[in-house]
Amino acid sequence: MTKIAILKTGAPPPALAGAHGDYPAMFGAVLGEGLTTFDVQAGELPDPAAFDGAVITGSSAGVYEDHVWLPPLLDWIRAARGRTRLVGVCFGHQAMAQALGGEVRKSERGWGVGLHRYDVLSEELWMVPPHRSVAVPASHQDQVQTLPPGARVTMASAFSPFGGLAWGDDAISMQFHPEFTPAYAADLVESRRGRIDPPVVDRALETLSLPNDRDVVGAWMRRFLKID
Repeated sequence: MTKIAILKTGAPPPALAGAHGDYPAMFGAVLGEGLTTFDVQAGELPDPAAFDGAVITGSSAGVYEDHVWLPPLLDWIRAARGRTRLVGVCFGHQAMAQALGGEVRKSERGWGVGLHRYDVLSEELWMVPPHRSVAVPASHQDQVQTLPPGARVTMASAFSPFGGLAWGDDAISMQFHPEFTPAYAADLVESRRGRIDPPVVDRALETLSLPNDRDVVGAWMRRFLKID
């Protein structure tokens, strides 16, 4: 069985976790068995060589913020590059970009919530079945603003020009959330009504009722991670 480390960098709001599970459980529904969770905020980081791949989850934290657990995570990403296959999702996407020479900031575009469609700019070997674009739930304010050296853009939208990145053939990241069900994404954005302008929330909820490509991106992730 393929051994995958889940680097848990955050958690759903407590009011939602009971109904929807935590982030490792969400990734378990996408990736299957053989996952081992490491609580990054508690100082837990795996030996990259002990795993076939690692997934860095989303978080409410910003990669530019002052948290004691962030510098060790960024150091870990740099050390793990080339020693195991890496996947970053939302905050994980931003952490990989920041660690590998890019820059992340809060976007002037504001909140990216609801179902977002991303064009595929680089057809990668793991993108099976191939799609010209994918629609996947998103939930973020921060974005990669400066492309890291050596990274190529795999997916993009008008809202997120660096929506997907790849380094060589063993490290990928994505701004969106293939692990989020539409129900969780809807409850999450609704819980932030007021913090997010109500018209933005209403539009996000409308989009989340539309067909999505979570299953497609989940298959891509499993193929990239070489999950049996």
